Amino acid sequence: MLYHLFTYLREQYGLFGAGIFYYITFRAAMAIILSLIITTIIGKGLIGYLRRKQIGETVRDLGLQGEAQKRGTPTMGGIIIIAAILVPTLLFAKLTNVYIILILLSTVWLGLVGFLDDYIKVFKKNKEGLAGKFKIMGQVGLGIIIGLSLYYNDHVVTTREVRPGQTVLYNQAEEQVSAPFTRLDQTGKEHTYVHVKAVTTTIPFVKSHEMSYSKIAAVFGKSAVDVMTPIIYILVVIFIIVAVSNGANITDGIDGLATGVSAIVGICLGVFAYVSGNYVFADYLGIMHIPYLGELSIFIAAFIGACVGFLWYNAYPAQVFMGDTGSLALGGIIAVLAIMIRKELLVPIICGIFLMENLSVMIQVAYFKYTKKKYGEGRRIFLMSPLHHHYQKLGYHESKIVTRFWIVGMALAIMSIVTLKMQ
Repeated sequence: MLYHLFTYLREQYGLFGAGIFYYITFRAAMAIILSLIITTIIGKGLIGYLRRKQIGETVRDLGLQGEAQKRGTPTMGGIIIIAAILVPTLLFAKLTNVYIILILLSTVWLGLVGFLDDYIKVFKKNKEGLAGKFKIMGQVGLGIIIGLSLYYNDHVVTTREVRPGQTVLYNQAEEQVSAPFTRLDQTGKEHTYVHVKAVTTTIPFVKSHEMSYSKIAAVFGKSAVDVMTPIIYILVVIFIIVAVSNGANITDGIDGLATGVSAIVGICLGVFAYVSGNYVFADYLGIMHIPYLGELSIFIAAFIGACVGFLWYNAYPAQVFMGDTGSLALGGIIAVLAIMIRKELLVPIICGIFLMENLSVMIQVAYFKYTKKKYGEGRRIFLMSPLHHHYQKLGYHESKIVTRFWIVGMALAIMSIVTLKMQ
């Protein structure tokens, strides 16, 4: 809102200093500061309100150390995170940007799904919360909307260079959506480009690092490309949103773990969004340039600030839990951001902690069922799943577990960022 207001004042009245709102770095800095203020100051009041209303966590008896002390701790604190993301974004981002519109929709959508789950647990006294099938339906519904929007919206494009005397070749599902335009590189040499409507992704660790989904669809025959490309793309989008949002939800099992990991992932995605949306950096690094993407930096800055600010109260011993209101929203945000930035193939590395937590549950359940069928009794690989509970059973204090998981998350984030030059 402020971006549009100051743009109007500068254009109509020549307001001195209003031009600073054109700079993404300034608006991102303001977004992260405001999100920190909202979480640390306003969050304190909300935590007090939740405590007075006795909106507390019902902890299942898992036989874990320190479990009893967590009972009654205020939950649904994800409302603080969502507010600290939405307010700065609405104030400082360009609200006509397609990426901003879709990421705001994702935040509210999965925040509401998580809120319903928490509401049923807390107010209806149903420990199971929202039925799993309804959570999946919400995630799948969002995946369909995001997939369709990114596939068909004319502003979701990439920049492709046209070399002298070269005819731009397109796959069957791609089209040119802009007239050729020129830019100067770092040496002052002029290059010609066009904007192409193509659903592509980035393949890490290889030189030819761009892949179009239409090439995958071509496996079904050239005549099926137009039909199969959007179907394949939407299925991939749905899978990533479901996997990552559930991974974040599972990870939110001990104080500060999901919040800290999400902040680390957010920083990594913020780097990708900024360099991919900036022509100069994209050209220097030799990576895909995605026009209009840089605006996501404002949202991601607010996201990081909200996570870090929430950690003030969520770190051990937690004064508030985010609940599904926060964890589903955080996971969904991360998934949608990765898809928009065309880094979906890097998700297993960027979100490695979420992946390990997910896999530990899947492996544990599958092995238990297999051994029960074969030997008559179920056996376990881990002392308890998800993985962080396994380490708790081994006697590690949860602060040590969280810190070490953060370190692993940082290593994975660095490894992901390094792929910018490893191609």
